[in-house]
Amino acid sequence: MSNKEAVERIIFQALETLNKERASDEQIDVGPGTALFGPDASLNSLELVSVMVDIETLSADEFGHPVSLTDDAAMERDPVPFLNVSTLTAYILELLGD
Repeated sequence: MSNKEAVERIIFQALETLNKERASDEQIDVGPGTALFGPDASLNSLELVSVMVDIETLSADEFGHPVSLTDDAAMERDPVPFLNVSTLTAYILELLGD
């Protein structure tokens, strides 16, 4: 499995964990284009933070070193790296050096 596939799997897993907490009619369609932030976002701000923390934890377990998604560097980027699953995947790969 490539690092890209591993990162996408981690993000999807974090979103599926969130789906388990949501009502059946509020499920997020999980895929590369899933909006995470902004006007089309599928998540509210608390859910986004929760998903980011889950991704950080799962990434550290998978890759053996921490990945910080909630630091100033991430928040100050333009555009922010968590607009959707694809942009977040690219950002995490950048942090991993891929």
